Amino acid sequence: MNRRLFIVLTLVILASFSILDIESAWARAGSGTSSGSRGSRSTVAPAKPTPTTPRPADPSPVVSPSPMAPRPSPFGGFMGALGGFMLGGLLGGLLFGGLGHGFGGVGLLDLLLIGGGIALLIGFMRRRAQSPEPAYAGASSGRSTYGATVEVPAAVSDLDRGVDHIRQMDANFDPKSFATTARSMFLAVQEAITRRDLGSIRDSLTPEMLTVMQTQCDDLRQARRTNRMGRIDVRRAEVSEAWQETGQDFVTVFLAGEMLDWVVDDATGAVVDGSDREPQPFEEYWTFARPVGPSRFRLTAIQQG
Repeated sequence: MNRRLFIVLTLVILASFSILDIESAWARAGSGTSSGSRGSRSTVAPAKPTPTTPRPADPSPVVSPSPMAPRPSPFGGFMGALGGFMLGGLLGGLLFGGLGHGFGGVGLLDLLLIGGGIALLIGFMRRRAQSPEPAYAGASSGRSTYGATVEVPAAVSDLDRGVDHIRQMDANFDPKSFATTARSMFLAVQEAITRRDLGSIRDSLTPEMLTVMQTQCDDLRQARRTNRMGRIDVRRAEVSEAWQETGQDFVTVFLAGEMLDWVVDDATGAVVDGSDREPQPFEEYWTFARPVGPSRFRLTAIQQG
């Protein structure tokens, strides 16, 4: 009896769990280090640019409605519930050896039947919640009777909205041209780090970023090492974010490609870090800021992808 009780209760518990959706959320953690400030978005991962050529969606076949389509049986839900109670009765019979064999287990049998009924009710309500609702009162459930297509205006993205705000004070702002400028800035920064001299890019950095990069150059010089880079191939340079806050324009550019990145000892020329033969992929987000209006942008943050 104890063994049969364990089996039946296990089946009931498993059936209850099958009704519930167990969802897990996860978020991808960025690799490497980041520096600088992105205003209120400093603690938020930068948005990755959308594909420039999205794959077209497969056309949906037009289904002609049948005038004689059968209507769903109004007894479907009741019969399903009845079947559930019958199943509960069978489980009770398995547990107690038949309904007519004494009344010592009626209380537990009732609990099983009630539990089965609640499980069926929850399942029915969840299916109703997941079924598509009409767009308005009296509308059909998602299909047009005459196969007509309803075009819904595309929602304005956060990027487009930000670009529009920037253009209100700088009509000449162009995301594509800005991405090209950011690519050139990326190459100029790598060259300056290799020389350990930021003179050529000083005016293009915010004070915070200037301090970060100057510290990097000073550390290399003190250790008598040089960070060399070569075969830099920036394959993507796209504006992924644009917004305004506290009287400033912010623009983030997604940069991706591959490059050689290695460190040598100034005395011996030996490679002490990285590789001068195998290019390494990179994905970075460079954010630039300026006072609102047609003024010069400066690099304010670098975040790893």
